[in-house]
Amino acid sequence: MKIKEIQNEIVDEFSFFEDWEQRYEYLIELGKSLNTLPEEAKTDDKIIKGCQSSVWLDAELDGDTIEFKADSNAILPKGIAALLVRMYNHQTPKDILESDTDFINEIGLSEFLSPTRANGLLAMIKQFKFYAIAFQSKQNNS
Repeated sequence: MKIKEIQNEIVDEFSFFEDWEQRYEYLIELGKSLNTLPEEAKTDDKIIKGCQSSVWLDAELDGDTIEFKADSNAILPKGIAALLVRMYNHQTPKDILESDTDFINEIGLSEFLSPTRANGLLAMIKQFKFYAIAFQSKQNNS
């Protein structure tokens, strides 16, 4: 499934909720469904800088696509990470780099988050894209 299709699914899912309390609960549930990183993978080089909580992101190239794994020690960032993993997982570096994040405004997430959490969200998105840049460069040099 393409990134835009996944984003549209997410927007549809969030439209079912009447208020932010319900959306918050949904994000928490998404976080609980995230496959966690093993403790030995939670290294300093995988921590996303700029997040208020500890959020780890790991990635590896699987053929032409990237497989992402994430974890956090806090429930809300873990839910946000789960949303981003869902969107970017098993996508090509090119598709990740060309994607937009307009769906974040469409679901109202940016206005719900505190300024520090919003900065953390941007840091997470940047880290996903940094991995895409690195793997795209690796593919081009192969």
